[in-house]
Amino acid sequence: MRTTPDFTFEEAAFTRGLSRVCGVDEAGRGPLAGPVVAAAVVLNPGDIPDGLNDSKMLSKKKREAVYEEIIARTQWAVGEASVQEIDQINILRASHLAMERAVAQLMPVDVALIDGNMIPRDLLCPGQPIVKGDTKSLSIAAASIVAKIRRDRVMYDLAQHHPGYGWETNQGYPSKSHIAALHDLGVTPHHRRSFKPVHNILWQEK
Repeated sequence: MRTTPDFTFEEAAFTRGLSRVCGVDEAGRGPLAGPVVAAAVVLNPGDIPDGLNDSKMLSKKKREAVYEEIIARTQWAVGEASVQEIDQINILRASHLAMERAVAQLMPVDVALIDGNMIPRDLLCPGQPIVKGDTKSLSIAAASIVAKIRRDRVMYDLAQHHPGYGWETNQGYPSKSHIAALHDLGVTPHHRRSFKPVHNILWQEK
């Protein structure tokens, strides 16, 4: 049974005397190319944008519209971890690093509601992990939308400099056309060399 995000987790924090609650989510753990992007969002309880939901549940048009409302009506920040950092410290730690960077820009924060089952180790405030949080918490849902939009825009920009890989539509995920382009065009500086399909191609070229 699919759930819709609400303000229950945030209100529970308010009842514990916490006043500044942010939702945190990331986009881009699975792609073969590009950075991982995280967003942190503090909602105003009296002015919550309509239409907040897990970004994957929204059409592109609806996601863009809700994103503009979030940007205009909330406090938000975005953090990234680069391809080089992903390859150096692994994608999980890089995702957490991006989250830490996003939250740091919003400090002071009383508690961060984190999508997933882990709290980033260097978070500058207490964290509360929520599995499938983007379907349960409005703050995390808002963060999922911001992270998704901002990462899609990064990949669109990169696609203009590296045509042929389809990043403007596949966002760096391992689609059949992207894999084919990797074999035909080779590996770019924006590909994650620690990811198996990219690593295998580089190994074959040696």
